[in-house]
Amino acid sequence: MQPLISINDPAITDARTVLVDARGGADARQRYLAGHIPNAIFADLETDLALVPENPAHGGRHPLPPLADFARLLGRMGITPHTHVIVYDDKAGAMAAARFWWMLRAIGHEKVQVLNGGLQAATGHLALTHEVPQPTPASAYPVPPTWPGTVDMETAGAAAQDPHKRVVDVRETPRYLGRTEPIDRIAGHIPGAVNIPYLTNLDADGQYLPPATLKAHYEEALGGTPVQDVIVHCGSGVTACHTLLGMAHAGMEGAQLYVGSWSEWSRNDKPIATTLA
Repeated sequence: MQPLISINDPAITDARTVLVDARGGADARQRYLAGHIPNAIFADLETDLALVPENPAHGGRHPLPPLADFARLLGRMGITPHTHVIVYDDKAGAMAAARFWWMLRAIGHEKVQVLNGGLQAATGHLALTHEVPQPTPASAYPVPPTWPGTVDMETAGAAAQDPHKRVVDVRETPRYLGRTEPIDRIAGHIPGAVNIPYLTNLDADGQYLPPATLKAHYEEALGGTPVQDVIVHCGSGVTACHTLLGMAHAGMEGAQLYVGSWSEWSRNDKPIATTLA
């Protein structure tokens, strides 16, 4: 199954599909209630797809929830290992939609896709609604004992210094270069990490670039590094999933996620760089 789906695909309105509206921010639920695709179930980045950290120095600003909690969330949504799940957000997939997709793929769920272009792509195609659907619950989803596909801070730091590996920072270049930092305490990047801003995945309309275009872009940027030796991070492990989705769209699955990302690294007295790698 392709990781992206078009708004014109009939699966969007198929009653057998579980449609998920995943958003982040303090007003995420209010934005959902103001208008969403019919039958879309709400998932909140802050409370459903991440823990509220006691200290971002340990796991970053959006650490993954315990797998048992995620399994119960999926059960409440009526999602089983055989369910076709389509997820979207209102940020062209750059926020919680890609995170939800990655979480499902990490536990082995095959039938999950992200709406290309997000909620904006639905404008003019589907009438949005204020009605909140009531899903039919299922049993808690079977999950592995630990999150696959992730690395910790020490592993990411070591990989950034390894010429045979690549650590990719997907934040905007001014943040990577330490010229500005609107969220975390210290500006800059992990020494050795390369900058491939997530926005380079998209065209002017907020749609992902064609697979062949993205593949050529990433192969050049990664310098021939095998995808299994690539680690992707961002500010807090959310937007990085947008790039992991883009790589999957390009047929390049297998990169790992550093969930703690810059929000963890910058709070641990680690070395910081402010020049291009």
